[in-house]
Amino acid sequence: MVKIVNTSGKRKTAIARATLRPGSGMVRINSVPLEVYPNEMVRMKISEPLLLFPNAIDEVDVAIDVNGGGIMGQAEAVRTALARGILKWHNDPQIKDIYLSYDRTLLVNDSRQKESKKPHGRGARKKFQKSYR
Repeated sequence: MVKIVNTSGKRKTAIARATLRPGSGMVRINSVPLEVYPNEMVRMKISEPLLLFPNAIDEVDVAIDVNGGGIMGQAEAVRTALARGILKWHNDPQIKDIYLSYDRTLLVNDSRQKESKKPHGRGARKKFQKSYR
């Protein structure tokens, strides 16, 4: 029987679903390899769990599907899904300690959402000007 691990990560409106299966250490996000993923800042953000625990995915292929949100929200959702997948695959409490001491959002979804727009204004808090004279 082949070991397969499914995990997910969320940030704002972005949702990432990761599937880990035995392979050659390839990470693909929406079928695009991590090495050629556009925007270097996003690439570095996503690869944080891999840098904290080297050789984590040497014999694992990771396929991540992400949709919704913007580039940075998607990147943070992907890194959460990837870190959770690595933790679940290796089942090592030491990895959990490393990730939590570095950044809690690697394993815990950031629950902050955009505040909804209210009437009588342009956004959540801003109101239209009024004049009495």
